[in-house]
Amino acid sequence: MSKEKVVRKPVEKIKPGQIVLFVVTILLAILFLYPVFFALISAFKSNGDILKNPIALPTSFYTQNFKDLFAQSDFATAILHSVFLTVVSEVLIVCIVPMAAYGIERRKSKTTSLIYTYFLAGMMIPFHLYMFPLFKEMKVFHIFGNMVGPIVCYISGSIAFGTLLYCSFLKGIPLEIEEAAQIDGCTPFQTFWKVTFPLLGPCTGSMVILNGLGIWNDYLMPYLALPSGKAKTITVEIASFVGQYTARWDIVFAGTVISIVPALIIFCMFQKYFVKGITAGAAKG
Repeated sequence: MSKEKVVRKPVEKIKPGQIVLFVVTILLAILFLYPVFFALISAFKSNGDILKNPIALPTSFYTQNFKDLFAQSDFATAILHSVFLTVVSEVLIVCIVPMAAYGIERRKSKTTSLIYTYFLAGMMIPFHLYMFPLFKEMKVFHIFGNMVGPIVCYISGSIAFGTLLYCSFLKGIPLEIEEAAQIDGCTPFQTFWKVTFPLLGPCTGSMVILNGLGIWNDYLMPYLALPSGKAKTITVEIASFVGQYTARWDIVFAGTVISIVPALIIFCMFQKYFVKGITAGAAKG
């Protein structure tokens, strides 16, 4: 009987560059995770303990911070406002932006190219430059001081980057699929929503994460556009506990931990789509 030769694969040597890259990655991970860890341990400490020794671990499971948060502010209403702004804005963004990108990418002409350039030019203008004219325009259309104003601003603010992302992704979808659907009797509207849009899942996941986290954590727009003296959003309510001379850091960190949980859940749900959408858009653009 002939003996079978066992072919062993050569062991790959670890290069010094890989070790350096791994160490840098670990350091960056610690750098970004430490603020979350600090907020988590501070949420279960009294304000005196935080000021006395900020980096010490809590000695007991102190939950009075969360009780004070809801007792001394209308935090429950602020949560509802944040959820409403995020969900409604996200739904409208997912309904509007892909159709705009589809029209630009599939109906190429001088007009659509001009619109595409106009959208991209909007990304180069910082928000603070047109902030005051924007609020004046919101007053003219009577959407200042209510939920409609921030939602409209969030949608318009996402069109530029969203169009760029969706157009890049649409270049990788064959036209033959859409032509086959139209031969079967689908209208252009049905072709987009029933055939093309399901193929844009990774791109849509990226949009949901990027815009959702931005809207959820936004402070400036709700603070300026929503009426004063009433509950606004989570970030605004948390910031109200930081004054010029005093600050309730225990309540601030308790509110911060509560605000992190929904964002973390959404990110974990759409993480794989987020990575696919960003890499695919970069490769096809």
